[in-house]
Amino acid sequence: MISLFRRSLTARTVFATVLLSAIALITLGGFLSYSLANGFYQNRLDQVLSETERAVSSVQGTVAAAAVTDETTLQTLINAVVPSLEITGGSGSRQVALLRSPGQPQLQLFQSPISRDLDLETIPNELREQVRESVGILTYTPVSFEKDGLLVAGITVGAPLVIPLAGNFELFLVFDLSAEAQSLALVQNAITVAGVILLALIALVSYLVTRSVVRPVEQAALAAQTLSAGKLDQRLPEKGQDVLAQLAKSFNKMAASLQQQIQQLDSLSRMQRRFVSDVSHELRTPLTTIKLAGEVIFGNRESLDPALSRSAELMQNQIERFESLLADLLEISRYDAGAVIAELETNDLNQVVGASIASIEPLAQSKKTEIRVELPSGAVEAEFDAKRIERLLRNLLSNAVEHGEGHPIVVHVGQNANSVAVCVTDSGIGMSRAQLERVFDRFWRADPARQRSVGGTGLGLAISKEDATLHRGWLQVWSKPNQGTSFRLTLPRRVDSVIGNSPIPLPPKSVKS
Repeated sequence: MISLFRRSLTARTVFATVLLSAIALITLGGFLSYSLANGFYQNRLDQVLSETERAVSSVQGTVAAAAVTDETTLQTLINAVVPSLEITGGSGSRQVALLRSPGQPQLQLFQSPISRDLDLETIPNELREQVRESVGILTYTPVSFEKDGLLVAGITVGAPLVIPLAGNFELFLVFDLSAEAQSLALVQNAITVAGVILLALIALVSYLVTRSVVRPVEQAALAAQTLSAGKLDQRLPEKGQDVLAQLAKSFNKMAASLQQQIQQLDSLSRMQRRFVSDVSHELRTPLTTIKLAGEVIFGNRESLDPALSRSAELMQNQIERFESLLADLLEISRYDAGAVIAELETNDLNQVVGASIASIEPLAQSKKTEIRVELPSGAVEAEFDAKRIERLLRNLLSNAVEHGEGHPIVVHVGQNANSVAVCVTDSGIGMSRAQLERVFDRFWRADPARQRSVGGTGLGLAISKEDATLHRGWLQVWSKPNQGTSFRLTLPRRVDSVIGNSPIPLPPKSVKS
């Protein structure tokens, strides 16, 4: 249910509409129920007071008009008049009680008439006190009593009476309100049923309206996902002239423009890759000729004039650098064309690291830089292309030597269940955050004006990044100005392995401040 609310705008809208409508209907229904109950009660109260007033007048007038001379005659009169006020049967029953007020002379034969089924608890003492204190004013109170085993609501109304020979009395009439309660319950049930039906209709209408509005938005979202997946021919249907139609038109226009621009960029990129590849191939033939001629001149430099001999050495260095640049251009063009396939075999990473260090050792000695190696015990085996990984490590080591300012370089090798890693760390000049963001860009150098011992092409780290990606691995860098730089290569142990985390922290613990 929660996932449905998160994914479906329609579900959230319908739920919110139904919830708010339910709150409004409950509030309105409660108000109507309260108003109806109050109206029923007030109408019935007016009737009750009117009937009681007539009953009191009738009893008082009858007693006053009769010539009562003894208790027997009085008892007979009262037994004839008071019970006649009682109504039995039906839902509008009325019970009567004539109670003597305290402190009156006790007659020997006179008995106060009380309805047979009347519970005197429906006449509270507080009401009797109010009746005695009132002067010709009806006093009432709401009560409840049992009727046929059920608790029903009622009203007890009282008034004072003066009976010749007997003294002061209190006449009470207890009215049954079960009819009004049933009517109110019927109306409340009708309101409840109508509210439920109305809520269901609101939910249905809300769903239909929401779907009519949300469906075009969902289509636009699906089309956007399709565009992001590379299917640039996706379009939305354009119907009408409303806001949704304008959205569809704008989306289609954007998609067409995006498709055109991407096609242009793709065409330009293909032309650029083709140009680099063609130029690189075409340059190999004249470069081979120049190299052969340069080697001949370089081999006979001792017989040349000192100035010519120095020129021969410079030419030979630049020819070698040009050859390296040409090889890197061909390699990066193969990556761009998607024509590179790794020759994966199970190799010992320790041996590849050793070979890389051995090839870079002459440069390290010339810079008086010590290379320290921290290897785990035993072989560190994984499936990778040994030649490409060795080239990658040589590039990282040469950069560390060039920028390490003569400080020792530390090479860490680690492994865990799913991956192996190599980390090359120097303590040199380091890089700023802005430089780190561009460190793997093609032809970019941290300091173009810096004199290098080897002729870098600016493509080494870019190719290294491609080599790591080819192996489904990571090539990551950490650096801070004047604290050094760490490059960490992490490779999966097997082709189908997934790297969860690298065995070596970045930077290594030895350089953490």
